[in-house]
Amino acid sequence: MTSQHHAVRRPVRALALAGALLVAAAPAASALTTAPTAPTVSASADEDEPAARTTWAIEPADADGPDGRVSLRHVVEPGAEVTDHVALRNFSEHAVTFDVYASDGVVTAEGQFDLLPAGTDPVDSGAWISIGDADGELGAPGEAQRVEVEPEATVTLPVAVRAPDDATPGDHPAGIVASPARDDAGGVELDTRVGARLHLRVAGDLTPALAVQDVQATYAPSWNPFAPGELRLDYTLANTGNVRLGGEVTASSAGPFGWAARTADGTPQREVLPAQEAGGAVVLDAWPLGRLGGDITAVPLVVGDDEVSVPLERAVAPYTAWALPWVQIALLALAVGTVLAVRQIRRRREARTQARIDAAVAAARRTAPA
Repeated sequence: MTSQHHAVRRPVRALALAGALLVAAAPAASALTTAPTAPTVSASADEDEPAARTTWAIEPADADGPDGRVSLRHVVEPGAEVTDHVALRNFSEHAVTFDVYASDGVVTAEGQFDLLPAGTDPVDSGAWISIGDADGELGAPGEAQRVEVEPEATVTLPVAVRAPDDATPGDHPAGIVASPARDDAGGVELDTRVGARLHLRVAGDLTPALAVQDVQATYAPSWNPFAPGELRLDYTLANTGNVRLGGEVTASSAGPFGWAARTADGTPQREVLPAQEAGGAVVLDAWPLGRLGGDITAVPLVVGDDEVSVPLERAVAPYTAWALPWVQIALLALAVGTVLAVRQIRRRREARTQARIDAAVAAARRTAPA
């Protein structure tokens, strides 16, 4: 297979690891997001020389070059292989050598799709992917390719995905990354990478499922005794099935006998990958009625263009919390104490007045003529 070179610029449809990160020894991870343009890196070996700007992208392609897709999407049988292409585009005015490799997909705490940090070996679908060189020769699964791209040119690279015979059905997210090649001299280097996302599904029975776990309820009273406090519910939304799902979360709260019932929306989750989880929180107004209780409910959602024919069932997790009216009790104690103090002061004042009256009467009796 021969490589294809294109010097024509056109809008880039790529998934990019957003932002250039300055790292020491190992690159830090960043979020894989849709980017209208590729990252730009400027570097100069001499402070007197102008910086050389490197701009590039990697995107889905056919054998002739970029084909307009926003991601790679395939369904593969266990033990079978699918092939595709990616286009590595160098918009710079100088030749650039790139490292191109595949990795497993993850979702960051901010809810952005990402890949494992550079240097981390993939253990799932990233290890099933073989990437070809500029001559079309496929490397070993999980092996990186070093590819040189001429100025303002595009190199099309073949990609092959072979699922193991025992591959489990469901989604196995991955991506293909291109990063300017770095030497191993150590020190502080600028690491920037862009990637094309691979939606890979192994054929078989789909079991979409979410679970609400590790619910922690914390009540914070208001310092205003005539205002409700805040009930904070922290939880983990886990994908216990084999299909990526989004989730809408709601929470309910009520006191004894259903008093002061409240509902609120939690943190929406755009995407939770199989065997992964995301944290969230809900805050509700709540009166200190003693024992509070309710449920956290997660409604699964199909993500993007995915097809899930299996019914989606909501996940529900009950909780209880104590919301004692300490502020109101303190206010009541202060009011009772004030009343008792006023009564005590009044009694003492009356006692002193009566004592003066009694003393005056006694003195008058002593001085009266017999």
